[in-house]
Amino acid sequence: MNDLEGLAPEQIERISKVRERVIDSIGKNMDLYGVTLSIGHLYGYMYFNQGPVTLDELSKAMGMSKTSMSTGVRTLLDLKMIDKVWGKGTRKDLFEVSSDWYQNFSDYFSIKWRKAVESNMNVLSKSLNEIRAMKEEYGGQEELNSLLHNDERKIEEAIQYYRWLLKLIEAMETGKIYELIPKEE
Repeated sequence: MNDLEGLAPEQIERISKVRERVIDSIGKNMDLYGVTLSIGHLYGYMYFNQGPVTLDELSKAMGMSKTSMSTGVRTLLDLKMIDKVWGKGTRKDLFEVSSDWYQNFSDYFSIKWRKAVESNMNVLSKSLNEIRAMKEEYGGQEELNSLLHNDERKIEEAIQYYRWLLKLIEAMETGKIYELIPKEE
């Protein structure tokens, strides 16, 4: 687990500072997207690790409880940012980073946005049905009908946006997004 073994103390210190700075930056960046700073640091730590690690190794290296590590690892697994891997000769679960940042970004936002779209589309659909029922029920009341018509139009605009967002999510999930915005090589 220690890829710095055998280096001079000064080299270890300098490399460690560089890594810590990047790990902190990753943690802060992920915090902006709703992932806790500590889970962001966990991902950053795993990113620099030279292979799969166990919860015990992560807990020891990061000075956090095994329970916290388990929660963090589960979150990263759910976000498809790390993978559970098989290790010859060990019964413990091993985890390693999925280091394709493009795919991590796509997976993260696809997962989060899809949940939001589904939830919002359900609310909008229900609300649209209620407005249409009210329009039928109170069809003769011109002022109310005008108000309902305006609300119906606004909800339909929101639904159009969420349909577009679903297309964006699909482009990210299928990789078509990279045809429009190619990955840096």
